[in-house]
Amino acid sequence: MSEHDVILHQTQSVCPECLRRIDAAYRLAPDGGIFLHKRCPQHGDFRTPVWRQGQGLPDFRDWVTERVPAPPQQPGHAADKGCPYDCGLCPDHAQHTCTGLIEVTRRCNMACPVCYASAGRDDAGDLPLDEALARLRGLRAVSGACNVQFSGGEPTLYERLPQLVAAARDLGFGLLQVNSNGLRLAEEDGYARRLREAGLDSVYLQWDGPDDAVFRKLRGRDCLAFKRQALRRCAEAGLGVVLVCTLARGVNDHLVGDLLRRAVRLGPAVRGLHFQPAASFGRVPWALDQSPRLTLPDLMLALERQSDGMVRARHFHAPSCEHSLCSFSAVYAREGEGLSAEPVGATCCGGNGARLDNAEGARRSRAFVAGHWGAPQPMPDAADAFSRFLNASGADRRFTVSAMAFQDALSFDVERIRGCCIHVVVGPGKLIPFCAYNLTARNGQPLYRGRAS
Repeated sequence: MSEHDVILHQTQSVCPECLRRIDAAYRLAPDGGIFLHKRCPQHGDFRTPVWRQGQGLPDFRDWVTERVPAPPQQPGHAADKGCPYDCGLCPDHAQHTCTGLIEVTRRCNMACPVCYASAGRDDAGDLPLDEALARLRGLRAVSGACNVQFSGGEPTLYERLPQLVAAARDLGFGLLQVNSNGLRLAEEDGYARRLREAGLDSVYLQWDGPDDAVFRKLRGRDCLAFKRQALRRCAEAGLGVVLVCTLARGVNDHLVGDLLRRAVRLGPAVRGLHFQPAASFGRVPWALDQSPRLTLPDLMLALERQSDGMVRARHFHAPSCEHSLCSFSAVYAREGEGLSAEPVGATCCGGNGARLDNAEGARRSRAFVAGHWGAPQPMPDAADAFSRFLNASGADRRFTVSAMAFQDALSFDVERIRGCCIHVVVGPGKLIPFCAYNLTARNGQPLYRGRAS
């Protein structure tokens, strides 16, 4: 830490060695880099890059917006030890559920070198159907008509998945989405259609680059051919698809522009391209302090430079749902095989420097994701201008570019986790913020995963 660093904001984090809660601060270095600094009395100092300034990039102080908290109406756990140790959610959590994530299996038909769930290399089985249904009912009771993502492992290996999707549709949830590597969707004729007929809206399709060289590094095998087949089958079935790219510095960060152009050309079934800069939890082939991490501004700048200006850093907005440092997005109109010169209409974001109400932000985010990422369908709630915009500009005519920066033990910020709106359902009515659920110490010891009930 330099004596010339400027403290921008003070918060709390955890020690990456022992997961003890400790004080932390965002500090601006003389070179324009912003780092999260923290000190554990037992394990010493830690410094992690989280933002960068300059070159037309958004200023940290303008990007981070003050929020009006929206605590859970039905907390599942008392506030006792303090964040992040009371997840359930506790009464001190500051944001409603936008997406409830249900891991239906630990099994996987791949064993990727990078896997946040560490799936595919053990004998752990499926979530019993009665437990899966109980979690759905509990989620509906405490979080209302939020969006639902079925995950794993590889959720398409869960043989009762169509039945579970139909049950979620009957319960009146918003968007129903499956997070998939695409292998079964590609190989089994009619499977995508079965899921669509059950009520599925969207597939969150793992897609890390424009060529197989990237897949071999991150997934351990060639994947492009079956990914394309999976996309074709989803399009034929009427499912919306979001391509999801795990991004690692030195592996595929130089290919984001190429991937963007190809994603747009893949056609209207592809609703958007979503980037997830690699975080160090689950199974990764690097040490925590050697993580090939990219900040959100790093990605904004790479997209602008590599797309020849098709998208620009100034196009992107902070979220109105999760914490400002967690994500960005912009929505464009499709124009031939390209995108409009400027973003169009509203997005699920819309941070504009004003004080934001978390409850309204969550509502807008749920509405946007359900109306844009899923299969074409009219939205029932068209009473306001935002909903009318979504109805009037069909999903097949829009394309979203977005990113989510997950937190690991080095970048963890208690304020960010309290603002999380993506909640893993670990029991009936028991929810844990995604990054808290996946948080692991340097030695691999989890805070929650595999220990929650």
